[in-house]
Amino acid sequence: MKKVIKTLNAPAAIGPYSQAIENNRILFISGQIPLNPETGKIVGEKVKEQTKQVLINLENILKAAGYALSDVIKCTCYLKDMGAFSEMNEVYAGFFTTDQPARAAVEVSRLPKDVLIEIEAIAIK
Repeated sequence: MKKVIKTLNAPAAIGPYSQAIENNRILFISGQIPLNPETGKIVGEKVKEQTKQVLINLENILKAAGYALSDVIKCTCYLKDMGAFSEMNEVYAGFFTTDQPARAAVEVSRLPKDVLIEIEAIAIK
């Protein structure tokens, strides 16, 4: 059964989509960008700062749905500049410390609100 996940501890959707959808113990988390959920403002000017906020937002959605980072099986990272890949990886590794999920990382020409990174995830229980 499909269940919409919504939390105030992550940015509200900026379009016609849900923060996450759970179905049959699989959680699909929409792409998260580095917005502070309280202010709606972009956090940081560098990819490290933005990656940290994105992963905090992702973790807060996981918690709201009763999941943890360890339940994530796949992430897709969208970077404005693939030259920032190693900086993103450094922060990412601090969140996914063991049994890292499968992942893709791609460079895109533009992201919502002109941020440097967006990450979407799938988790399973």
